[in-house]
Amino acid sequence: MKYTNYPPSTRPSAMGFNGMAASAHPFATMAGISILKKGGNAFDAIVAIASTLNVVEPFMSGMGGVGVALVYNAKNKKLQALNFSGNAPKLADSEKYTDEAKNIGSWAPLVPGNVAGWLEIQETLGVLDREIVFEDAINYAKNGFPVTHFHHTMFTKSVPRLNKFPSGEIILNNGKAPSPGTKIVMPELAKSLELIAKHGADEFYRGSISKKIIDSMKLYGGLISEEDLDSVKAEWMDPLTVKYKDYEVSTVPPNSSGFQILETLKILETFPNEKIKFQDSDFVHQFIETVKLAATDRIAYGGDQSIKLTPTDKLLSDSYAAFQSSRISNSGVNLLAGEVFNPDAPQGALTAVDLDAYDGGMTTHFSVSDRDGNVVSITQTLGGGFGSALAPEGTGIFLNNMGNWFDLDKGSNNQIGPNRRQDMCLSPTQTFKDGEFYASVGTPGSWGILQTTSQMLINLLDFEMNMQQVIDSPRFKAVGGKRVEMEGRFPESLITNMKNRGHEVISLPDFSPSVGGGHGIKFDKSTGSYQGGADPRRDGSAIGN
Repeated sequence: MKYTNYPPSTRPSAMGFNGMAASAHPFATMAGISILKKGGNAFDAIVAIASTLNVVEPFMSGMGGVGVALVYNAKNKKLQALNFSGNAPKLADSEKYTDEAKNIGSWAPLVPGNVAGWLEIQETLGVLDREIVFEDAINYAKNGFPVTHFHHTMFTKSVPRLNKFPSGEIILNNGKAPSPGTKIVMPELAKSLELIAKHGADEFYRGSISKKIIDSMKLYGGLISEEDLDSVKAEWMDPLTVKYKDYEVSTVPPNSSGFQILETLKILETFPNEKIKFQDSDFVHQFIETVKLAATDRIAYGGDQSIKLTPTDKLLSDSYAAFQSSRISNSGVNLLAGEVFNPDAPQGALTAVDLDAYDGGMTTHFSVSDRDGNVVSITQTLGGGFGSALAPEGTGIFLNNMGNWFDLDKGSNNQIGPNRRQDMCLSPTQTFKDGEFYASVGTPGSWGILQTTSQMLINLLDFEMNMQQVIDSPRFKAVGGKRVEMEGRFPESLITNMKNRGHEVISLPDFSPSVGGGHGIKFDKSTGSYQGGADPRRDGSAIGN
């Protein structure tokens, strides 16, 4: 439903005929564009972006992290998912973990998967030498980059974590966050990037970097072993796809939690088109209630597929969407047990449907497209700020703390254990129309990813906004009970209406990083041009080629 009276975007949408790159930092986006200009394709450029983000966005991105990707090969007209989301170490024992141990230090990391994922894409489908692809990342690590105001904010928040280990001085200056404009140089990280550029993933998982990771585990009593690192392999998978009106929307299948996004869309699809209105109080209320239902199912049915298969065929069926829609009242407000498994859920909180009985946050997202129509979308993470806060000596690589996204409670499908994959909130999307690429949208934001992405998709597919408006538009996030966080740019009358219905509205700043940092690419078939958008909530940048 085309409607033009939307708030203006914070900046123009980026445009290009020969490709588009969008990421959380201008230097990373430019690295991707540079590769396209050198004759590389999207499969080369995505690794240039990823490796540069490791340098210029070190608090939420890097080789010590994990991720997932959607990879569209235009030549074969084939979309595939790639899972490099990492496993818990084989020594992980839920009986021995504490909340602190899975949050910070040497027990917190999953076995890193990013290097395996990046190079699986580039070496399988790219056309340039690996050393060319890593040039920009190495340059910024070796010669420095300036601290932005957003960097300074994130560094400052992470000071207590970073100060727990000597490696904190990779970023800090005598224990303090550097001021905006300060040059940061990372010689150890530069060396690690050079080694991987020269020798490939083997250097990280079986070579000198692997040895330094293991030495650090021994020094700090960590869990990751040589066997854990040696067994890492990125896994190609068929994407999970639903039909939403005239579109096919795809994401990464479980253990990714992206099925929550798709279930949200399927429930919203049951609403009459005339009821889907921008910032309409009835629609916003129903949207909030919809994401609560889908989140409840994600908590009940997501997680490691070797433990319990997620019944996506039932969860994403038209009949189940209609049933879930019938549970939404235009006046009542449901209680959400929480964003994760909650053994102490309040009485009356939403519970998942028995599908057998039924019939009928710190993360980053980036994407790139090229002149041939190839598109790659990656969401990857270190977990919290600088992950575990531990960088093995001599590497400059901060290890993730994604162990924190496991549960310790025995009743949870997402309980930590040996070699387990977690209920992973990372969930990039790609949308197709009539079998051809239409758009890529994704965001960081922990469990909020699954709510923010569905809002951006409705902005794109129903409200037909340009890509920058899709990303700029204010967002909400249901966080538990009747609580809903809402950015300050929602009309006061709408917020008052939500409160009157029983929602407990928590006001956020006008542009809050807590509801994500989205990036997107759209292809206009009629003009042959790409349109890009980047999030002002962070240092986002989209550049066309």
